[in-house]
Amino acid sequence: MAQARKKKSILRKTAAPKPTTRRASKKTTKKKVTRKKTVKRRAKRAIESREDGVRLNKYLADHGIASRRAVDELISEGRVTVDGVIVEELGLKIDPDEQVVELNGERIAPKRHERKQYYLLNKPTGVVCTNERRETRPRAIDLITDRAKGRIYSVGRLDEASKGLIILTNDGEFANRLTHPRYGVTKTYMVKLRGRITDEGVQKIREGVYLAEGRTGQARVVVRKRSREYSHLMVILREGKNREIRRTFHSVGFKVVELRRSRVGSLTDRGLKVGYWRKLTPAEVDELLALSRGEDGEESHKGAKRKKTTRRTVKKKVTRRGSGR
Repeated sequence: MAQARKKKSILRKTAAPKPTTRRASKKTTKKKVTRKKTVKRRAKRAIESREDGVRLNKYLADHGIASRRAVDELISEGRVTVDGVIVEELGLKIDPDEQVVELNGERIAPKRHERKQYYLLNKPTGVVCTNERRETRPRAIDLITDRAKGRIYSVGRLDEASKGLIILTNDGEFANRLTHPRYGVTKTYMVKLRGRITDEGVQKIREGVYLAEGRTGQARVVVRKRSREYSHLMVILREGKNREIRRTFHSVGFKVVELRRSRVGSLTDRGLKVGYWRKLTPAEVDELLALSRGEDGEESHKGAKRKKTTRRTVKKKVTRRGSGR
C-alpha cells in the first residue's frame, strides 16, 4: 500500500500540467496615424529698388569684390543678400547707408574716400585670376606686393595656362569700361598653334564662330609666321568670353599651345618682364578711359612717364610650381 501511494505521488508530480482555461487575450494593435506636418513657407520678401541709390554690382565692384560682370554671377548664384533677403534682380539699386549688404554671410560695410589703385602685371603661367580665398594656386592679386594696394581684383581674366598683361584695380567703373564689349577697348594676343592653319581657317576666325554663349565678335587676325609644325598669329579682340581664343581655334581644328596677351588698349608689355608689375600712371589711366569713350589718346600716352617696375617676391615659388615640383 505504501509503495502504491509513493507511485501515485510520483505520477502526480511528473504529470503534464492541466491546460489553463483562461481565455487568450486578443492584442489590439493600434495603427499609428501619421499626420503630415504642414510646413509654413516663408513668403519671399521683395526688395524695392531705390531710385536714387547705387547699383548693387557697382557697389560691390567698388569694394574690390570683383568686376561688375563677375559680381552679377555672384548675385545669380544667390550669394548676395540685402537686409537678409537673397537678391534676384541684377539691376537692383540700394542705399548703402540704410541697407545691409552681405556676401556669403559677410557684411560689406560702406567705405569712405578709398584711394583708387591701378596696377599692371605681366602674369606668368600657373597663376590664376581669382579672389577666392580658398584657392590654393598662386593668385594674381597676391603677386602685387604693394602694402597699400587694399582689396583689388583683376580686370578680366587670363586662364592659368596663359601669360601676359592683366590690370588689377579697386575701381569698379574703370574695370567695367575696360571689360564691357560696348566700350570696345581692344586686347592683343600672340597665339601659337600646333600645325599649319589654312587661309580658310583664318577667315572663319575673322568672321566669328559659334560657341556655347553665342557667336564670337569679329576678330582681327594677322598671320605672322606659318610652318608645317606651328603657326604664329596676332589676334585682336574687343570682347572677352571665357577662354575665347582657345575655344575659337579649337572649333576650326587647331590647338593653342602658347597664348600671351601683349597689349591692353594702349598699354604694352614693353619693358615689363613676365612676373613683374608696376603702377599705372594717371596719364595711362586717363588714356584708357579716353579709349573707352571712343577717343584716341595715343599721343598723350607716348609722353607719359612710366614708373619703375617692381619685382614680385614670390617669383621663385611660382617657377617651382611651373616646373612640376
